[in-house]
Amino acid sequence: MAPKNAFSYVLAIVFASLYIAAADPDILVDYIVPPNVTNVTADYFTYTGLRDVIRGAPPTDFTLTIVSMFEFPALNGQSVAYAFLQFPPHSVNEPHSHPRGSEILILLSGRLDVFLVDTDFKLFTKTLEKGEMFLFPKGLMHYQYNSDPRNQAVALSAFGSANFGRVSVPQALFNTSVPNIILAKSFNTDVATIQKIKNALSSKA
Repeated sequence: MAPKNAFSYVLAIVFASLYIAAADPDILVDYIVPPNVTNVTADYFTYTGLRDVIRGAPPTDFTLTIVSMFEFPALNGQSVAYAFLQFPPHSVNEPHSHPRGSEILILLSGRLDVFLVDTDFKLFTKTLEKGEMFLFPKGLMHYQYNSDPRNQAVALSAFGSANFGRVSVPQALFNTSVPNIILAKSFNTDVATIQKIKNALSSKA
């Protein structure tokens, strides 16, 4: 069935692009060593970059600390990565997807509202308690929100790819070269409103 209007057409394109899935290639060696590493020791398999993040003061804005193959080269070829997520009260991890890896999130402290949208546009919601986990399948749009007005929430996510990728829906729509007139017609608004959204996203970045 053809889309009924321009808005549904844009959504169809966005969701289709978000769902494009790939996988890490299998490797034929135990691990991959970068050309600049000549002596592999246990230090190569050790990552210390989260120590200061975990020990530091709670942030005032949502903070995402990614540990992929770019931060931790030993992960290259291992089809695994992590992210440490810190949610101050009333903060959100904006709608996004991971085109190359599924995500499984475990809540370490606080309470966290999680949201998942499938390709039939069905929204799944759940409020996680400490110690609970939630799966975000590869390529599907999702987001999280800490609705608690007083307490922070902290979570740890594991990914099924060393380079899982992150496609931000707001940034993909409003911080790229999509013409304002197309966005205005798609969202049934005017160009001035679209420009305000773009300016707000630009100042946030």
